[in-house]
Amino acid sequence: MASQNQEKGIEILIAEDSPTQAEQLKYLLEKQGYAVTVAANGRQALEMARKNKPTIIISDVVMPEMDGYQLSRQIKADPDLGDIPVILVTTLSDPQDVIRGLECRADNFILKPYDERYLLGRVQFVLVNREMRRSERVGMGVEIVFNGQKHFITADRLQILNLLLSTYDAAIQRNKELKRNQEELQVLNAKLEAVNRELESFSYSVSHDLRAPLRHIEGYVAMFVEETKDKLSSEAQRYLKVISDAGRQMGDLIDDLLAFSRTGRAEMRETRVDLHALVQEAIGDLEMATRGRNIGWTIPSLPTVIGDRAMLKQALANMLGNAVKYTRPRSPALIEMGCAAEEGGRVIVFVRDNGVGFDMQYADKLFGVFQRLHRADEFEGTGIGLANVQRIIARHGGRVWAEAAPGEGATFYFTLKPSLSES
Repeated sequence: MASQNQEKGIEILIAEDSPTQAEQLKYLLEKQGYAVTVAANGRQALEMARKNKPTIIISDVVMPEMDGYQLSRQIKADPDLGDIPVILVTTLSDPQDVIRGLECRADNFILKPYDERYLLGRVQFVLVNREMRRSERVGMGVEIVFNGQKHFITADRLQILNLLLSTYDAAIQRNKELKRNQEELQVLNAKLEAVNRELESFSYSVSHDLRAPLRHIEGYVAMFVEETKDKLSSEAQRYLKVISDAGRQMGDLIDDLLAFSRTGRAEMRETRVDLHALVQEAIGDLEMATRGRNIGWTIPSLPTVIGDRAMLKQALANMLGNAVKYTRPRSPALIEMGCAAEEGGRVIVFVRDNGVGFDMQYADKLFGVFQRLHRADEFEGTGIGLANVQRIIARHGGRVWAEAAPGEGATFYFTLKPSLSES
């Protein structure tokens, strides 16, 4: 094939402003035996074509000084150059590109990004049809309106047919690539889901297995403290308290990890959930944390939503628990729940407090596992609660986000599907 192309004296002029793209295209074509010259833009390509008439012009569409459409228009308007086939290299992302190609009387499209076989197939197609194109140079003119704009098409019938065929071929090529990418993505997603399931299972097993020996440690430390409280020095008693506190923290962490793992593994049981009643239950469960505190609660009527009641209660417990915790320095502490405008057919619920807040530049860390924005000696916690909230809301098809400022409190938003009777 390469020697045949050399014998036929086929010369291809490339108009491409990217040196890398131009060199790659030149290499592919020269490998097939074509003589290739390169111009850095449309204007330079036009000058080179007038000095040495090429067999084919392959032009990028987007270039400085003169783009591919302008170059094709100039070539086709020149009596000496008008029979040169012009191939435009384009992303073909807009139907308007086809109209522009017809207007400038281009002969073919090559879709970006292209592979070697596709590119050479387009070039060969144009070469085979160029003699037929010369005999079909019957001028025609038609005015069309597309997207409210008038376009005057003067290309001949074969030119239009070839251009539309190349457009159709490009669409098929893109669909094949999309299908291949989709299949690869499905395989990767399946692998990722399998890995996640393994990690969830591992996390659950480890957390569950750690719980039993930890109970023994906590139990024996408590018994030891009780039996030796009058016999040990204050320093020894302090050591035991450190051990006891560490055991309790480890227990909290394991419990939170188990809850986080269960949230991802548990089957969803969706039903109509009275959000107002659920919030009241969650507040009641916080009695120990709120006892002796001066807290002002503002809980208006909340809607009925569709969701898993147990999971939603867990999410509310985490968010309201955080509001109680981070308003500890405030008296009175103010905690409010309510509904904002709808988003995509979903109701937006918020939890707002006047607590210590946080810097929004760290907001992306909020919902990560083990991520904390405050020191452990300031506010206790495992750094899993909000990650669990995000997982629960995501499983309900919603999203969760926050707004805050240091010292000015925080507002957490989440979206849920409203009950049909409430929407």
